[in-house]
Amino acid sequence: MALPGRCTSIINLRYQDGSEGSPSNPAKFNNQDYAQLKDNYLRRRTLFVDNTFPPNNQSLGDLRDFGRRQEAQVEWLRPADILKAQKKSVDPIFCSKGASRFDFDQGSVGDCWLLAAISSLTFRKGLLAQVVPMDQNFSDYAGIFHFRFWRFGVWVDVVIDDYLPTLNNQLMFVRSKDGNEFWAPLMEKAYAKVCGSYADMSSGLPSEACKDFSGGLNMDYKLSEAHSAGHDVELWNSLSRATSCQSMICCGTAQKGGELVNTIEDTGIVNAHAYSVTAVTEVDYCGSKVKLVRLMNPWGRTEWNGKWSDKSDMWSKVSPEDRKNFVDCNDGEFWMELGDFCHYFQNLFICCENPNFIDGDISCQWKSMTYDGSWVAGKTAGGNLSYSTFETNPQYRLQVTKINKDEQNDQNIFLSLMQKPQKQNRKTTQTQPIGLTVFKTPQGQLKASFFLRNWPMKQRQLYTNERDLIDSYSLEPAEYLIVASTIKPNMTGDFVLTVYTKTDAQISSHEDDGDHKEEENLILPMPPKDKDKDKDKDKEETTNKNTIQALFSRYADQFGRLVSRQLQKLLNDNFPHGTFGLDTCMSMMAMVDTNKTMMMTFTEFSTLWEKITKYEKRFHLADVNENGSLSERELQKAMEDEEMDTNDFMVKLMMARYSGTSNTSLENFITLMLRLEKTSNVFKNKSSNGVIHLSWTEWTNFSLYN
Repeated sequence: MALPGRCTSIINLRYQDGSEGSPSNPAKFNNQDYAQLKDNYLRRRTLFVDNTFPPNNQSLGDLRDFGRRQEAQVEWLRPADILKAQKKSVDPIFCSKGASRFDFDQGSVGDCWLLAAISSLTFRKGLLAQVVPMDQNFSDYAGIFHFRFWRFGVWVDVVIDDYLPTLNNQLMFVRSKDGNEFWAPLMEKAYAKVCGSYADMSSGLPSEACKDFSGGLNMDYKLSEAHSAGHDVELWNSLSRATSCQSMICCGTAQKGGELVNTIEDTGIVNAHAYSVTAVTEVDYCGSKVKLVRLMNPWGRTEWNGKWSDKSDMWSKVSPEDRKNFVDCNDGEFWMELGDFCHYFQNLFICCENPNFIDGDISCQWKSMTYDGSWVAGKTAGGNLSYSTFETNPQYRLQVTKINKDEQNDQNIFLSLMQKPQKQNRKTTQTQPIGLTVFKTPQGQLKASFFLRNWPMKQRQLYTNERDLIDSYSLEPAEYLIVASTIKPNMTGDFVLTVYTKTDAQISSHEDDGDHKEEENLILPMPPKDKDKDKDKDKEETTNKNTIQALFSRYADQFGRLVSRQLQKLLNDNFPHGTFGLDTCMSMMAMVDTNKTMMMTFTEFSTLWEKITKYEKRFHLADVNENGSLSERELQKAMEDEEMDTNDFMVKLMMARYSGTSNTSLENFITLMLRLEKTSNVFKNKSSNGVIHLSWTEWTNFSLYN
């Protein structure tokens, strides 16, 4: 039962201290600092050009049905130049009289899913201001703008220049109905940047964009199934609650003939298309209550022409009060009866930061905690429950300590498992089947046989290729174990797990040791150690891990990965002489690139950083005279101390190859030792009786990708 009043805000335990990645302190996408860049360009009196998303065809991407001749005709112009080319004697403005769903129309790229989400976002003024900073304008102007998105667990601040692609002096993509308002085209460009290109925004689900605008909980409803099962009342209640809680609500139509093509039916409904739900209401019609849903086509035109449409005479038979909801205007917005809505539309998507909209209990206080995790082949990618390696998957403890006894079987726990993309370009990213398994557990250490002797809370284990898997539970006071897994072992990937709890509960990663901030209200996942020195050691290890994580996060992109140039900057910023070359950094990445993505995850960086730290210590131990370099004698001693087979001639060769002088620096020593260790390991693993055997593929992989 929905209660009157306003929904409570959710408490996000991850960002209570305003740390980097929080709404108030978003991480810098591509390490670009908006305030600093704008100040620099204002002082230099030049206009910003974003080299990380350049105004050329590279940023357009591979657009569907767009040939080379058309690409050659594309011209990137700034807003003032666009208006000048269109012979309009007006100045560009960022946003006039507040952002509205009627401000823009869709362009030629198939991103109706994004624009439907933006339309829904305009109803959430507070959240809109978070995503679209409204203090931007064209008076204090340096050709630079910024927008904020929630990307895989963290808020990021995305900087862009204001060059926009045009064809025949018209904007190719989103365009303003007023002509000189540019917040929507610029926001679309910022989102294209995080997706990889404009073409990478072609086709998708509105729930994806809604998630990126809020970090909220997504719920997907199958409309035809709900209607045919006689669940119209439950569906209507969900819509009403979602509207009251100011959720973002979108919907979509099915493909026709198995093709992802926008064809218009005789009813005016567009196939394979996303719409936003902008309102719901009930009207009195001939003595009966009729449930109506208002929808918005992001094209800004082409509307439903059936019952309760703009041209329907049914509006003349309702009360003047109800008739206030009716507007006859070809603006893309129209009303439909709930039954028709369920018949012509396939999916309903609801997204809100707070799960209150699900049951209407707007007075309760939800909390959430977010964790970053990885499946690493051979280590933490154990596959589903049928595999003996299942126990190696990432695990999280959840202790429910108190529930509301008046709400038996209440859905008090929601879990969101979100896959991080393997590649930067959205369209080339492939997801894999992922799942969540929850067990009720005894307190304390779990035995290895636990998973063989205990059934999960849900007998049927579902795996999905969706980017964001949502699962719900009604849990009584007890301790539980959450296991995130892929459907098969050794499927490498990164993920974000968010636990939403309505109850008094404590959450922790099974790898944690309790060294957390008090307000996160977490528990020790394992029994306490018996010896103080073990506690100190564990605490030191956790501190080191957190330090490494913080270092990695400062340089990583929004996907939690490093490319070679970012690794180069990280190393050169954190070593005394900063002489790591790009080729050296590419070699380092290849050495630890277990899944051959040519990008470095945090797990791979941790492995590399551990080796770098080890060889840094070895360097200082070998540097007897403390002059900051190693002689041939000192280098040979350091190599022998690392149990590397060596001789005088080999040392001379290594000195010549990796330093070019009679002494070797710390950076050169680290590079040498990393390659020597890799070569030594390959020889040990592939040799017998002192002879190594490699296939052509193994030889080329080792010698060329190293």
